[in-house]
Amino acid sequence: MNFDRHRRLRSSAFMRDMVRETKITKEDLIYPIFVVEKDDVREEVPSMKGVFQISLNLLEEELDAVKKAGIKSVIFFGIPKEKDAEGHGAYDDNGVVQEACRISKRLHPEILVILDTCLCEYTDHGHCGLIDPNTQDVDNDSTLPLLVRTAVSQARAGADIIAPSNMMDGFVSEIRKGLDDNGFSHIPIMSYGIKYASKFYGPFRDAADSTPSFGDRRTYQMDPANRLEAHRELSSDLEEGCDMMIVKPALSYLDIIRDVRERSDVPVVAYNVSGEYAMTRTAVDMGLLDEAVIMEQMISMKRAGADMIITYFAKDICRMLDEGME
Repeated sequence: MNFDRHRRLRSSAFMRDMVRETKITKEDLIYPIFVVEKDDVREEVPSMKGVFQISLNLLEEELDAVKKAGIKSVIFFGIPKEKDAEGHGAYDDNGVVQEACRISKRLHPEILVILDTCLCEYTDHGHCGLIDPNTQDVDNDSTLPLLVRTAVSQARAGADIIAPSNMMDGFVSEIRKGLDDNGFSHIPIMSYGIKYASKFYGPFRDAADSTPSFGDRRTYQMDPANRLEAHRELSSDLEEGCDMMIVKPALSYLDIIRDVRERSDVPVVAYNVSGEYAMTRTAVDMGLLDEAVIMEQMISMKRAGADMIITYFAKDICRMLDEGME
């Protein structure tokens, strides 16, 4: 009779840890940082308690904290001094994320730096590409060369991974070609190829000052109702040469993470987005949920098939791991 087997396997903390199928480690985590092209700014994002906009001249303190926590990877998002219709700050060799990358590599070269490759943080209209004046929609084809320039500029600044988040058709192949042609064939592409038009992005747009001034992004982001579309996006990006695939958001799209894991052999990245962070942070701070729910959410993403997790909770998770929280 084996009816007591499960009880025996759970009989001690050591035994439970031995047989645990899914674990969170510090190496799984990627920490987002918002860098501002102004001096002496360390300002908490109102909708994201514990998340800050940080000036380049104050970045050293933040990177030291990241290093001390044991976080191995960061992704930078930039807030430039000035924005314009073509998002020039995105592909400026001295732009805010390019400078953040150089600072990180000078201070802590062992920290892996990922740079978000998009125009929305740099355009005055908040969209991810150039606007066709006749249709007021994003012009896919005219945007692609600017994305390539952005990726090459970021690689030149020392980025370890390029992470294009714009969702333009053909963006992976164009960026891959641009990187290869400029001597960066060794730089991998972490594609945001499966990015849904979600309502969970609101706090991020506060943090990055990138809310669209008109319309929305449904013409180039995915319908939350669609599952098979994710399969098509995955196939397309793999054919175009992506090296890693992001699924964004994470918690409401665990089935998509599982699908990507089963249909590809590239690393899968879950993006635990700003709205997911904000609602969980608020519930924990109000005492409605135990802090352990953060780890439970991370476990759900890993169990679904994620190899890495981009999360604003990275520091909290490192502390919980140091405290021995399961």
